[in-house]
Amino acid sequence: MSEIKHVTVTALTKYIKRKFDADPHLKDIWVKGELSNFKMHSRGHMYFTLKDEGARIAAVMFAGQNASLKFMPENGMKVLLRCEISVYEPSGNYQIYVKEMQPDGIGSLYLAYEELKKKLEKEGLFDERHKQQVPKYPSEIGVITSPTGAAVRDILTTIKRRYPSAKVIIIPALVQGINAGPSVVKAIRQANSLGTLDVIIAGRGGGSIEELWAFNEEIVAREIFSSKVPIISAVGHETDYTIADFVADLRAPTPTGAAELAVPHFADLLERTANKKTRLLRAMQEKLTAKKEQLAYYQKSYAFKYPKQLYQQKEQQLDVLVESLQKESIRNIQMKKERFAALSSRLLRVHPNEKISREKERHQQLVKKLTRDMSVHLKQKQAAFGAMAANLNALSPLKIMDRGYSIAYQDDNLVKSITQVKKGDGLHIHLQDGQVICQVTGVEERKSHE
Repeated sequence: MSEIKHVTVTALTKYIKRKFDADPHLKDIWVKGELSNFKMHSRGHMYFTLKDEGARIAAVMFAGQNASLKFMPENGMKVLLRCEISVYEPSGNYQIYVKEMQPDGIGSLYLAYEELKKKLEKEGLFDERHKQQVPKYPSEIGVITSPTGAAVRDILTTIKRRYPSAKVIIIPALVQGINAGPSVVKAIRQANSLGTLDVIIAGRGGGSIEELWAFNEEIVAREIFSSKVPIISAVGHETDYTIADFVADLRAPTPTGAAELAVPHFADLLERTANKKTRLLRAMQEKLTAKKEQLAYYQKSYAFKYPKQLYQQKEQQLDVLVESLQKESIRNIQMKKERFAALSSRLLRVHPNEKISREKERHQQLVKKLTRDMSVHLKQKQAAFGAMAANLNALSPLKIMDRGYSIAYQDDNLVKSITQVKKGDGLHIHLQDGQVICQVTGVEERKSHE
């Protein structure tokens, strides 16, 4: 029976985790539910269960994500979580990894706000490099808001008090309700079409997220971004943030704050002008005094009192300088001549003809030395050869044969023992004056004498 194909528990869990991690719908989603089994770990991580009427799922919010929470989660609390879903491999359970937590109650408006904020930020509508500079001294200011609200009164009062010379044009718009968004867009376009405004203030007083929602609409955000006139947002209270605040060229915490950002304070301008006038007069007086002192110094100087004597001195100085220049010129020419002579002599020493002559002489000397050394070396080698030849002659077998000895060979092999031959073998016996070719008729071993 063949072995059944199988996988390990670890491999199966890893496979399931990869499936979770590859699903884009599980990477960044919003989930709503009730907290239970909440536990704060000693390292700052939060572990809990998120449940509703039909199901429950384990969740964790690590310390890096929960550090910015504005409240402490508790069991039974209904929350809205931005999270991703993955598998915890050691136990094989899938769980929620929380990135952001909000108390439930904001609902769909908050989700819409966060999604639009993320979208526009990714497109670059919040980028600082797109922000227009608000002019310091505007002549004409447009105000887009409800003409009957408290915001317009605060803006007008503040501008009149701080900078009464500025002209304010009210451009009415709905700032609450289903038609508020298109109304604000229309007002921004109208303000741009005037062609005379230096800055626009757009906003309203405080309220709930629903009441401020016109300034969280995408059409309003894009219209603010497209405006050719700088826009200061002034929506709600200081803690209220809308999409319009992020897109606007400048954000004010309140309508009154927007008016203060739009215009300088007239009293401050008068005070700064007076200070600058005082500083300018003081600087001019100091400059005039310094110039008078400089003029008096020049009038008392030797050049003004005795111009003729100064001229004569300068003439004499010129004569001295001319004479010095002539002497220096002559000395310089002489130095150049001496340097030229030295270079010419050096050039002659390194001239090719001189070098060739020296190298020829050196070559002849080397040839003579080589000939002498070769002669000495040859004599040494001849003497050594003679000595070696004498030694070789003394050790030669031929010398031994001169004394009556002979040498036996079998097929060019020297015969040293009777074990090398047998009856019938042919031998060559080398003698002093030739060789004897013979045949072995017998082999006899020499008996040692005891």
